[in-house]
Amino acid sequence: MTPLPGPVAADPSEPVAVAADLSEPVAVAADLSGPVAVAADRPVVRLSKSQAGTGGSITVTGSGWGARRLLTILICGRSVPSRGVVGGTDSCANADGRAVTTDARGRFTRKLPVAEPPRPCPCVVHVATVAGRKAAADALFMVAGHSVEPLPREETGGRLSVLTDTRLEGSGTLLTWFGSPPARRFVFTVGNTGTSAVQDPVFQVGTAHGVFAPRWEEQQWRGTIAPGRKARISLPVELAAGAHGDYTVSLKYGGKVLAEQPWGVGRPWGVTLFWVLVCVVVPGAVFRAGMAVVDRVRPRESLRHAGRPGGLRLPRPAPRAPRSAHARPRSTKAPSKHTSTPVLPWFTPDSDPGTSAAGRLSAPHKNGPTTPTRRGNT
Repeated sequence: MTPLPGPVAADPSEPVAVAADLSEPVAVAADLSGPVAVAADRPVVRLSKSQAGTGGSITVTGSGWGARRLLTILICGRSVPSRGVVGGTDSCANADGRAVTTDARGRFTRKLPVAEPPRPCPCVVHVATVAGRKAAADALFMVAGHSVEPLPREETGGRLSVLTDTRLEGSGTLLTWFGSPPARRFVFTVGNTGTSAVQDPVFQVGTAHGVFAPRWEEQQWRGTIAPGRKARISLPVELAAGAHGDYTVSLKYGGKVLAEQPWGVGRPWGVTLFWVLVCVVVPGAVFRAGMAVVDRVRPRESLRHAGRPGGLRLPRPAPRAPRSAHARPRSTKAPSKHTSTPVLPWFTPDSDPGTSAAGRLSAPHKNGPTTPTRRGNT
């Protein structure tokens, strides 16, 4: 009879981390006729290197994730495999993360660039599912040259649970109507169901817009909650400037989501009104200013000299009298020196009032007397 083999030993040159499915208990199945096998739904992560510097890359392999599952791979700071990612994805280098889809046997291999996370080490390579049944696994990793700080003290014995009384308090202001960041206070009551007191608990408040994943932010409440006691806690919640639409505010403690509250944010119509006024008022003001400049620059016909003040108007010349139908055409010859009759500018020589038709003198003959004779009826 073939003896049963001993326990399987991992390769010491490769860091191995195994994390259970978050939605189901761990299940390990052993085959009595062969070597010990790990259940297919137990995710495993392996790294090609346990330490690398920024600019390099590592190869991440995994198994037991299920067939055709979409996964995300991130380097996260302030984390250890036993406690998970402290602070959520805000502690991870999200911009340098990678996505991968498992094959039909639930395995994957993906190259990951090494980048410094926003939080100090200890660091892990965090692999988690994107949709469907939740599962995650972490492998310890060291980013060379990155700062290292001890993790915050983990509370043991104390367990907090949120009661049914949760709500958002506060309202918008006039500044919010003009695009200022909307702000509320998430008020809830927690009770300590553990055997020891919880002192200065750190909660994670997340805000999610529509179907997007929540963005988590750590907030610490100052106080002590004794076993069997409850406390009313109020934490500030603020969105980005100009945010509007349907949001969901979530509360997480100890890796568990304790409460969720919907938040409908109105549109900042003041911003729209401002831009409408800008598009209407500014062109009108520019047009009026341009017309004022044109009115000052253009020459004035009413002034003889541009520099004379007062704007005096010169008299216009009187219009000429219309010619009579029987009037003789003006002679083109120069007037005689002996002619003493003045010629005014508004009268023609033929229409001089001093010489009427009855009293007009006849011109002297060349060889006759010089005495003028009157014309009369013969």
